[in-house]
Amino acid sequence: MGWSSWNNFGPDINETLIRDTIDAMEKTGLKGAGYIYVNLDDGWQRYKGARDEHPLEVDPLKFPNGMKAVADYAHSKGFKLGIYSGPGQTTCAGFTGSEGHAEEDAKMFASWGIDHLKYDSCCSHVDAPQAEVQQVMLDMSKSLIATNRSIVFHACHCGWSNVQEWASQEGANQWRIGQDISDDFNYPGNREKYYFDVLDMIDRGNNITQYSGPGHWNDYDMLIVGLDGESKQLVGTGASDLEYRSHFSLWALVNSPLLIGAAIPHLSSFDLKTLTNKEIIALNQDPLGEAATVQWENENKTLQIYARTLADESMAIALLNRGSETKSITVSMREHLTVGWDVYRLRDLWKGKDLGPYDIPYTTEVRSHEVKVYRAWKVACTVGC
Repeated sequence: MGWSSWNNFGPDINETLIRDTIDAMEKTGLKGAGYIYVNLDDGWQRYKGARDEHPLEVDPLKFPNGMKAVADYAHSKGFKLGIYSGPGQTTCAGFTGSEGHAEEDAKMFASWGIDHLKYDSCCSHVDAPQAEVQQVMLDMSKSLIATNRSIVFHACHCGWSNVQEWASQEGANQWRIGQDISDDFNYPGNREKYYFDVLDMIDRGNNITQYSGPGHWNDYDMLIVGLDGESKQLVGTGASDLEYRSHFSLWALVNSPLLIGAAIPHLSSFDLKTLTNKEIIALNQDPLGEAATVQWENENKTLQIYARTLADESMAIALLNRGSETKSITVSMREHLTVGWDVYRLRDLWKGKDLGPYDIPYTTEVRSHEVKVYRAWKVACTVGC
């Protein structure tokens, strides 16, 4: 959990922005809610151009005190600092990459006190054979491990080359499952034939949840909550407060890393209430690490029930209305969730309200593009327990 610079600022980052973001995350309560990683994306580097022609250095104009000073400041405030590079001669934004220098760069990142590395091969290795992508990711993974510093390794390859099938075996802690997210909840098709909206990304992940688990996670891309169509980097016209809340709910339920992409001072009070809901965050951080999957959907797939088991043997349940009109959704413990609970109780996690106990299926209305989230506990079970 944390914040990443790319979705709002692109390469236009500097030391003042990062320090101010750290201060704002502390002041707004985001740190207290669990957002502790502050991740610099592309644009911190001094040079544009190939690594064969330039060293990898911090831009002295953007970061006059150096990256270690930024990391020290983050650590002094109880945060962790992340950085970005890639296995090509250049990165996606054209800055100097790490090709041929994985061991050297890993040592440098560790010496700065870096806690997270996003290693992005999406541009440099877009057409490379899978074996080559695996090798360059493994080279950096081994190099990071050799530093003896605990550094989260994000293998970013846009879901290509079957990355979810092999990344954890190479030491990756997270990997992107799809192309870049757009600032949309449900846009027809893919913007620019590339970007995935919220529902595109959720659908992409439905068949690969088996690859995600404690210490190695499917990454559905950074959160778009609070961007409001004003991102300097992402395409998209923004989403409603309700849609952003639904997006956050779904990311929590599938255990995607929760990395805020908006400028922290830009977040509204509603955005902050969404991002700091402790009961929703608890689902994302549940130690069992089981991702929610579709348990039921209607014929045209506009209404869906997602569910997952939690470490205390309760269940997380999400009711998603993908359609354009308010609809009723009914949840049956035995029929839809295949658990033999004759009596159960619920808690509505967005309303903070306890419901039940019930000995019949539960029915509620769900607005267009809303996700209602519940936690359910067994009260009584007589058959098939």
